[in-house]
This record gives sequence, C-alpha cells and structure tokens, in this order.
Amino acid sequence: MTTLVFLGTTRTGSHPHHDTTALAVRDGRVLALGDEARALAATADEVVDIGDGLLMAAFGDGHAHPLFGGLESFGPQIKELASVDAIVSEVGRWAGEHPEAEWIVGASYDPALAPDGEFDARWLDAAVPDRPVVLRAHDYHTVWCNTEALRRAGVSESTPEPRLGWIVRRPDGTPLGTLREWHACDLVLDQVPSRATDELVEAVRRAGHAYARAGITWVQDAWVEPEMADAYLTAARRDALAFRVDLAQRADPDRWRGQLAPFAETRARVAAEGGELLTARTVKFFSDGVIEGGTAAMLAPYLDASHSCGMPVWEPRALAEAVRAFDAAGFQTHIHAIGDAGVRASLDAIETAIHANPAWDRRPVITHVQLVDPADLPRFAALGVIANFEPLWAQPDPLQTELSIPRLGAHRAALQYPMGELARDGVRLSFGSDWPVSSHIPLEGIQVAVTRRTFTGEPAEGWIPHQRLTVEEALTAATAGVAHQAGADDRLRLAPGAPADLVLLSADPRTADPMAIRHARVRGTWLGGRPTYRAAASSRAAAP
Repeated sequence: MTTLVFLGTTRTGSHPHHDTTALAVRDGRVLALGDEARALAATADEVVDIGDGLLMAAFGDGHAHPLFGGLESFGPQIKELASVDAIVSEVGRWAGEHPEAEWIVGASYDPALAPDGEFDARWLDAAVPDRPVVLRAHDYHTVWCNTEALRRAGVSESTPEPRLGWIVRRPDGTPLGTLREWHACDLVLDQVPSRATDELVEAVRRAGHAYARAGITWVQDAWVEPEMADAYLTAARRDALAFRVDLAQRADPDRWRGQLAPFAETRARVAAEGGELLTARTVKFFSDGVIEGGTAAMLAPYLDASHSCGMPVWEPRALAEAVRAFDAAGFQTHIHAIGDAGVRASLDAIETAIHANPAWDRRPVITHVQLVDPADLPRFAALGVIANFEPLWAQPDPLQTELSIPRLGAHRAALQYPMGELARDGVRLSFGSDWPVSSHIPLEGIQVAVTRRTFTGEPAEGWIPHQRLTVEEALTAATAGVAHQAGADDRLRLAPGAPADLVLLSADPRTADPMAIRHARVRGTWLGGRPTYRAAASSRAAAP
C-alpha cells in the first residue's frame, strides 16, 4: 500500500465551507485530513507541497464531446483563426500536405466571421476545388462545405428542405454552402467515410491528455452514437482511457422507440466490459438548436425573422413521451435546451415522466439553459432539475453582440444564463464546457461565471451582473455539482473514504483577482490517487 500526503491549503467542499491543512491518500482513496494526514508525512511514499496553491476535488465536465474534441486535431487547424481568409488558407495548406485524404474534414470555425453566419462554398473552392471539404461551425449545429461536397451529396437547387434543418440558399435557389441543423448537415456528413476504430481510440487518448492538463477527471459525453461506444470500450480495454466518463446515447425523434432496447443493451455491455471508468446511464435529447443560427425554439419570433420561432427538434408531446419511456427504463435524462420554448418543453417532458413513472433517483439535467422565461424558473427547483451551464458563454463576446443579441432584442437578451437566480432558488447547478464547442478549461468558465465579463474586461460592471456567482458557488458547480449530476455522491466532498480525484492549482481562485482566476495553473491531476498529469516537480519522495 502506497501513501501520498499533500501539505497545504486543501478545499474539502464540505458545508459550511471550510479548508484543511493536509490530505493523505492510500490505495486511491482519501485516507485522512488535517493533523491526522500531516502526521503520516514522515512515513509517506510521497509528499506534495501545496505551497501557495490550492488542493481541491478535481473538476468535472457535465456536458462535453470528448471524441469530437480529440478528432479536431486530425484535420485542418481552424479553431482559433480570426478570418475567412485564414480558414481558407489553412484548409488549402492541409489539403496540400494530405493528398491521400479523400475528404477534408475540419472543425470548428467561428460562425460570427461571416454576416448572419452564412458561408459560401466558393470561398473554399478557391483553395480546394476538386475534393470535398466539410467544416463544422464551433456550435456543431452548422456546417460549411465546398461545391464538390455539395455535388457528392446531391444537394442542389432542386433539393427539398429537410424536416429538421435548413439549406441556406442564394437568391436563385442554389445552395450557398451553409447547412443548418440535423437533417441538412447530415446530407453531407453522411457521405464522409467513417473513422477507423484506431483513430477514434486515439481521439479518446488525446481528449484524456487535454482533460488531465485541465484538472478534469469526470466527463459527461453528451452525444454518443453506436460506433462511439465501441471506441470507448476499446479504449478502456487498451488502458487508453484517462478519465471517468458517462456516455449519453442520443435519442432520435424519428426512431426513438426502436432505440429503447439497443440503448439498454449498450448500457449493460458497458457495465460489464467498461471497467470502473466507463458507464452509459444517460440518454441525450436535443430539444432545439442554437440562437446564433436562428434554430433555438422560441416562445416569440426572432426579431430578424418575424415568421420564425426557430426549429424544435421534437414536437413537445413526442419529447414528453420519449423522456417518459427512457426514464421508465432507468436512464438519466439529459436535454439540450437553449431557447425559452425549448426549455419549457424540456421541463414539461421531465414533469410528465415524474408524474407517470415510479419515484427513483432520476437527477434530470437540462443543459445550456440559455434563455428561460421567468415563469419557468421556479420549475427547476420544484422538479429537482439540474441546470447544467456552460459558463464561458455568459459573456458579451462577438457571438452575442453580432448574432444572438440582434436576433433576441434587448429584453430577451437580458434574461440569458440565469445562473445567479437559479442558485438563489436552491437549484443544483453543474458546469460543463461543450468542448470542443468552447474551451474545456474549467477555470476560464469559472472566471466568467464570477465576473460576467470578457477576458478583456468588458463590461466593467458585468453583463447581466445580478446573475453572477460567488467563487465558492462556481467552484462547487464545477466539482460537487457535476459529481451530483454523475450520481457520484462519494465525490461530493473530500472526506476519508472518498475517491482521490484531485487537482492541485498554483493559486487559490477564492483569493485571486476575479479577472485573473483563469491564470491559475494546474500543477497536477490525480485520478483515484494515480497522477494523470504533473506540471513540474512539486513533491519529494519519502526518505529511505
């Protein structure tokens, strides 16, 4: 049995909030705290000096897409590029270096770089005219493709509009090159050759490396298709899985009844073969789309499209029926809902399941929660719904100022991301990243949740400032809030017997300048007492 002792300020997460001065780990679990842990340092196998930093429970990510994040490193690197010209140049460079690639596939571009988020196929044609190119926007609800990709998919001026999705067209009816939402995007994405299992496993490995460096040990993969579950199982067998992960299988509104039995079979197979790090207890529903694309479901029309209240992915009664059926089968509900109509339909569906099915520890999740009608806010607490926020989004960045706010108008825009109000109502909050949609680094989102300001400091008073959280509230949402969502009550706080999922930070976010929280470095991450990341020498081995 090996013993690891940390000496210095340790946030236990207990209520009322208090710290301790040391923590000891043995065989993957917390052994002792405070003076009892400190007394073990003399005989420990390793002692870690916390110094001026902070030891705390590792972060969780309550909503992300690890496989997609890992796969982004395989194609053109367009995520951080700030212009259409730069993206086109990078696509051309990558295509030139990979003549063997039949398709050029990349992600994830900034949709605010073109007016109304509408990108032209001819811009990509200038770099790659003879092979298909398909790029995902960073919301993953939109794709931009070149003319050859449209041709191979058979998308032309005569292609009818799909039921779930829009083909953005030129005035003459020909497709522009931008496709929005499921059925429209799939016209092209379904033509892309499938990834080999080894590639998917490598994507899982790369995602794990990124999470370890960010201090994350548990993730809700919020969009899993059958081949992705197979990749996770293979990664677990190969010891290539470096984080705990629950797989949320995606329910399809057109075939969900036929998914009930296969989802249960996958859940059982993962339980039998996935080891201690892998589960598949959740079903993901997309209630609607995204505001910046005009596809989030709204109670009143968008200002720039008075005929449109967005695009519900499910008819509300069908969503309620499906949520009730999967809830009855013992699956946790996880619903993407961004518009106020999408949130209301999601709450209605969860309420239907609660009233129709026997009581159980269901812990339903509504994720994103961007726009909520004030009348629906009390329903979160009443129904026991976990509000999963991606806190990095709660700032007036170009996505807001150039796309979302003009579509919403000032009144609705001021209702966005009601973290503070829900927290004051006693609602359980959890934090996620939606990576690779946005940064997976928890400290960046925590800073925004606390300040409601951009990283450059605007606005000085905070954006919708009454929705700010305290640092303790934000840290709790990123740790215990996610653990509660995961059903991991043994990870709600650091106490003897708890799994030693830990992160060591170079600075204490609670005492830092709120605008500098994101600058704290992760010095180390431990998963069940095993280091998955060490930044530099921060320990000493026990003397022989």
